[in-house]
Amino acid sequence: HPGEAARLLACDTAEINADRFSAVRELQNRWGGVVLLKGSGSLVCSGLQGDQVTELCDAGNPGMASGGMGDVLSGLIGGLVAQRYSLEDSARLAVCLHGEAADQVAQHAGQRGMAATDLLPAIQKLVNPAF
Repeated sequence: HPGEAARLLACDTAEINADRFSAVRELQNRWGGVVLLKGSGSLVCSGLQGDQVTELCDAGNPGMASGGMGDVLSGLIGGLVAQRYSLEDSARLAVCLHGEAADQVAQHAGQRGMAATDLLPAIQKLVNPAF
């Protein structure tokens, strides 16, 4: 999230939020790999410097600003990697599943008081649509 990104880039969260695309690209330039910047419009950045791909997922809502949401997202990424999805695909799929599940929960129960565990049934339905 922006606070962690600010610490890594030695700036403040206002600078991160002012240009999230530049921030996620700079994080990826410095450390490589796949970088996920959570927030309003989560960003996933991967690739080599000068040939980076940055993608935006606009699913999700303010109800996700609660403890444990990042743990659910990390678990989704890890589960997808364990199923042999690439790191890039795992990050992209997980962030979209996570946000869509939160949007479904908000639609049925509202954003206020949303807990990370509230997302689990919605995630299960999203990954098993036939049931």
